[in-house]
Amino acid sequence: MAESNPTESALLASKICNQISSVFSTKSPNPAALDVLVQEIADAANRNGRVFLYGVGREGLMLKALSMRLFHLGLSAHCVFDMNTPPIGPSDLLISSAGPGGFSTVDAISGVAKSSGARVLLVTAQPDSGSSMKYASAVAYIPAQTMADDNAGDGEKERPLLPMGSVYEGAMFVLFEMVVFKLGEILKQSPEAVRARHTNLENDTH
Repeated sequence: MAESNPTESALLASKICNQISSVFSTKSPNPAALDVLVQEIADAANRNGRVFLYGVGREGLMLKALSMRLFHLGLSAHCVFDMNTPPIGPSDLLISSAGPGGFSTVDAISGVAKSSGARVLLVTAQPDSGSSMKYASAVAYIPAQTMADDNAGDGEKERPLLPMGSVYEGAMFVLFEMVVFKLGEILKQSPEAVRARHTNLENDTH
């Protein structure tokens, strides 16, 4: 197998980043996902609510990364199914992701959150359809390809650079970094305060 050279690596990285970046320049009648997420999380913080996060597969990994950063911002953030997850209540916010519009577990968890009085923020690429939409108090629309509209099995000759739901999942990561940046300003969290909340258990003490 031939080794990749730095030029090829840079070209691939540029193509991937450009593909993900193009998601945020897509025109849509829906409110900007960044504004929706920042507003909902800031509102939860203002009412001393907690933020719960849930997603499946790689979407879930992106939400776990966001949960970590929300904790660093001083919020009470919890990933659903963690052993220390508290009960959800009326002052709280659930952020769930269903890129293709719905998953059975997302539906079930969103239903419990809604019946408990919490707000449900759904992150999705399919805001006009999908089983999870009926539980949403607010929707953060990411106009990106997911498994629902991946055409790789339809005889495409060229292998896609970002297959299946990778564009959506990459856009989630970028979006959440923007959310954390904006929230840091709104919540008046200095870089020093954020860093002070990072665990010290992984530091080399030898």
